[in-house]
Amino acid sequence: MKKKQMTERYTLADLENWREATRDLNLPIRLGVFGDPVAHSLSPQMQNAALKHCKIDMQYARFHIRANELRSALHFLRELDFVGVNLTVPHKIAAFEQIDEADETATRAGAVNMIRLRDKKLIGSNTDGEGFLRAIRSEFSVDVRDLRVMVIGAGGGTGHAIAWQCALENCERLVLVNRTLEKAMALADQLRPFFAGPRVLGPVARLEAVPWDEAALRAQLQDVDLIVNATPLGMNPSDPAPIATRLLAPHHMVFDAVYGPSKTALVRAADEAGARGANGLSMLLHQGALSFSIWFDRDAPIHVMHAALL
Repeated sequence: MKKKQMTERYTLADLENWREATRDLNLPIRLGVFGDPVAHSLSPQMQNAALKHCKIDMQYARFHIRANELRSALHFLRELDFVGVNLTVPHKIAAFEQIDEADETATRAGAVNMIRLRDKKLIGSNTDGEGFLRAIRSEFSVDVRDLRVMVIGAGGGTGHAIAWQCALENCERLVLVNRTLEKAMALADQLRPFFAGPRVLGPVARLEAVPWDEAALRAQLQDVDLIVNATPLGMNPSDPAPIATRLLAPHHMVFDAVYGPSKTALVRAADEAGARGANGLSMLLHQGALSFSIWFDRDAPIHVMHAALL
């Protein structure tokens, strides 16, 4: 009898009837990504290439899990002998409240982008910060510690993890931007001890939280090297750029944590302004490699994963 292919994406209903849903598969699915939306995710092709290369007999799949389904979906993972999962929008913050243990990366960020299972316990980590560092190094050949950084969307999941990583690296300057200014200000209070020492010449503060409006951004951008979009803006082709082209200058490096088959509005804006721009594909690669290393306690075959993404 011919074995059937893995489904494009699975649902909570499939997890409830997992044996039936996966009865005819060649290799068991024991890893995946939970998200809503999730059809765009390139994690399966990257992780499945790594599993095949390392001769690990399992598969990684997409799971379309809505916000109100997360608790149930995580419950099923405990019973189904999964190795772990990645988490993307909108689950990173919610999952933090629903795991059994969190490591230091997850605790700092208050968000989880990967879970590993040990004895039916859900242990959460966050590889976004370290993945971001490695992506900046590979895209722009510079270290975050030498940069003045603006993070747009610093109030939640990815932005929170990136801001913490910038602080831990002792970057030159950090500007936190968020629609809800109170969230950015609360994060700035947490990070203030990292910025007590003087590094930047001149009168500008090393750490600031500012509202997401053009006047505030304009006032900051002459003292910023790297602009990071950590919001979901750009996941839909019709989304506007989170920052106007007219505010960008050739000296800026622009990193959009969103990735897709075509350039996001922000990366196009960087091109128009003569700035250097990069999307989130390299961050996906590096945080995916870190996830693989945590799941299997071995180095990830990063060149194989990179080739699969391309």
